[in-house]
Amino acid sequence: MEECPRCGGAIEELSLGEVSTVICSRCGFADIPVEHQPTGEEHESWRDALNRFYEQSTDR
Repeated sequence: MEECPRCGGAIEELSLGEVSTVICSRCGFADIPVEHQPTGEEHESWRDALNRFYEQSTDR
């Protein structure tokens, strides 16, 4: 049995018909190719969000 590339846990192979993939039940890794590209507008940082919150709460 193979090791998970993320956490070193045991990898299981799942198949449905002619399609198969591998998963790790320990960390949730799944060998499914995906593209992680940011979409839309730039996200606000935590610092900016908290500053906005404090500014709005002092205006009340």
